[in-house]
Amino acid sequence: MLEIIEVHKSFDGLPLLKGVSFKVEYGKVVCLLGASGSGKSTLLRMIAGLEEPERGKILWLGRDLSKIPTHKRNFSLMFQDYALFPHLSVKGNIEYGMRRQKWDVVRIKEKVDELAKMVGLGGSLNRGVSDLSGGEQQRVALARALAVEPVLLMLDEPLGALDRKMKQDLLEELRLILRASKLPAIYVTHDQEEAFAIADRIILLNQGVIVQEDEPKVIFDHPANRWVAEFMGLGNVLEATKGVTGWETSIGTFPTEMIECAEEKAILLIRPNVELDKAGPIQGKVTDVIFDREGFLIELNHAYKFTLPTQVQIGEEISLKPKMVSLLSKP
Repeated sequence: MLEIIEVHKSFDGLPLLKGVSFKVEYGKVVCLLGASGSGKSTLLRMIAGLEEPERGKILWLGRDLSKIPTHKRNFSLMFQDYALFPHLSVKGNIEYGMRRQKWDVVRIKEKVDELAKMVGLGGSLNRGVSDLSGGEQQRVALARALAVEPVLLMLDEPLGALDRKMKQDLLEELRLILRASKLPAIYVTHDQEEAFAIADRIILLNQGVIVQEDEPKVIFDHPANRWVAEFMGLGNVLEATKGVTGWETSIGTFPTEMIECAEEKAILLIRPNVELDKAGPIQGKVTDVIFDREGFLIELNHAYKFTLPTQVQIGEEISLKPKMVSLLSKP
């Protein structure tokens, strides 16, 4: 088990990580999710031993790693650009780490064949990696990372360079491979959809601080605060004041029974799925309509966006009824 305890790190004299603590259990995929500059990749580099924390501890099975060099930690780190050796074949890249560790020839061959089959490259072992597509190169990098039988796998934006279709296909494969390996894994991304699809637990980082850590469904259902809701794209966040007829907002008045709150002011999360309803609390003029696989993504004149099952026209004045409105516990 990996344990991060109160880790601090600065960059150019400015705090980057401010007392970060979390654990990674056996067989679990933990996703570090946050915007660029939130310290995600720096955390991976410190766990790998490529950088040192200024304060705090990094423990593996209770053992402090501060005096353990990178090559003795037996952790694998897979980078976004894959860092493959262009002069080597697929087979040469996969077996590189095993050869450095002086595995015997028979064991190397068995492992290469096993991994090539696992990542779907069984017929491509003799191809040069520069001849491969981005998705195929990603598979080679993953096989190479798994080849040395690491005790912990770390992936830094592994799908960041791929187009949407390839990313969706490989994300499914990657999830199955990680679960089959039963390795503890840390997956770094800024993509919310990736995090929801692959993680057992999501750790949300903002300005060097963990703002929420939980299972994907819990975060989806109960975002900790306004930043989490907006960053995760969970819906429209509105300031509301309790009035005579309900919660008054910039886009309409929501009935008091929709939200139980004793305070006079609140922060509401309006989920994007809505339906047309002349008596609905949301009013506005349609300024944009985009077809989406889940329906029609519309934008109203106050810049808030919603998803409708039926099409409307730009310039149309409409009223909408939300399917879900919830109270954010913190602003």
